[in-house]
Amino acid sequence: MNTTSPLSPRPSPLRELLAAPGLVVAPGAYDAIGARLVEQAGFSAVYMTGAGTSMARGYPDFGLLTQTEMVDNAAVMAGAVGIPLVADADTGYGNELNITRTVREYEARGVAAIHLEDQVSPKRCGHLDGKEVVARADFVSRIRAAVEARRSDGFLVIARTDARAVHGLDEAIDRANAALDVGADIAFVEAPQTHREAAQVPQRVRGACLLNIVAGGRTPVLDTAQAEAMGYKLALVPGLLVSAMIEAADAALNALRSTRIVPPVGASVGETFRRFGADDWDRLRRRFNAGADAIDAQAPAVGLHAAPRGHA
Repeated sequence: MNTTSPLSPRPSPLRELLAAPGLVVAPGAYDAIGARLVEQAGFSAVYMTGAGTSMARGYPDFGLLTQTEMVDNAAVMAGAVGIPLVADADTGYGNELNITRTVREYEARGVAAIHLEDQVSPKRCGHLDGKEVVARADFVSRIRAAVEARRSDGFLVIARTDARAVHGLDEAIDRANAALDVGADIAFVEAPQTHREAAQVPQRVRGACLLNIVAGGRTPVLDTAQAEAMGYKLALVPGLLVSAMIEAADAALNALRSTRIVPPVGASVGETFRRFGADDWDRLRRRFNAGADAIDAQAPAVGLHAAPRGHA
């Protein structure tokens, strides 16, 4: 509950998705290209991965980016799609005052939800060793500040705890429940280490739960159907696109270096640009006669957020 002023009502597609039966799967992306691909693939939500955002700026996921860098990236991604964006907000970038500003900055950019965690800053990837967490009371205070800072109940606060790695599963679950008690919308117990632990979280946490599915990480659950059967409402798949990009880029670069031949592509330049709104911009060009004669009037329109041809 916001104790400083009433929350303004705002339609919340993400809240509506979570209220419906089933699991919401949000693949991770780190830029507008990835966000648009997630939307065009038919997913109902997209996740801005902090790890991917860090790597796109040349850093590991060690908490090295600033609030401004993270918010700016979230703004670009949220503006590129019509589906809800869930974003990593790390530790909130300071104390409760900083967290208040962090929430308001993300919310003002059109982000649907953020997750805040209980790691000591600078944090590190939740699936690495060497994590440290703040006291439970400090974590709860962070979440309370975030909940009170939002201007609309359409903006969701996800409480992430990394305490499993430091204090065990019982403490992580206690922290998740304490965060829900002060108004968090979703509990995020990071990195349960067995299938049994992953299944226990939705059974013991008194609210909606998020599972972070990281291939090669600490949690062995990789099947989203299994996550749904366990009772999770939201699944993040943060590394899907960044791993695919690295592997595909390595293969393409190695092929070019070894053969000295640029490999063929499956779409023309024009077709690629249409996936990113070219037809809408061309319609504006025609409307204002800004070089309209150079436009192919027969090009099919697919819309700003439409799927590529051949997809539903």
